[in-house]
Amino acid sequence: MRYWLFKSEPFKWSWERQKAAGEKGQEWDGVRNYQARNFMREMAVGDRGFFYHSNEGKAVVGIVEVAAPAHPDSTAKDDPRWECVDLRAVADVPQPVTLDAIKAEPRLKDMVLVNNSRLSVQPVAEAEFRLICTLGGLDPQTVMAPPAG
Repeated sequence: MRYWLFKSEPFKWSWERQKAAGEKGQEWDGVRNYQARNFMREMAVGDRGFFYHSNEGKAVVGIVEVAAPAHPDSTAKDDPRWECVDLRAVADVPQPVTLDAIKAEPRLKDMVLVNNSRLSVQPVAEAEFRLICTLGGLDPQTVMAPPAG
């Protein structure tokens, strides 16, 4: 399993709207950056990620799961270059972890978010995922692995 971070401006697509999308989830559409698209192509169903509110709030506010592998982005019309994954909400982060808190944590100094905060979809190392979960008041083990079944 791999870990990711997905950035969204709350006025465009908020954590509350992501949760309201339910079990089916929602396309993570509209990404028009090749590097972000390529990261989505690497994702597997069950991978976990952070839902990050950008611009307003600048904080990790939720945990998501990749619900469908990369497929054509429905908002790209007839442009086959753009693909996206589907995401579903897994858990709230009880204490949102702000960008300032992430930047202040020495163990997160190499995190992509710290060094390339503009990239809308980015990888997160397992140790970074565990630490941010802990900072946010979550037991990492409860959100890192898909439920058995």
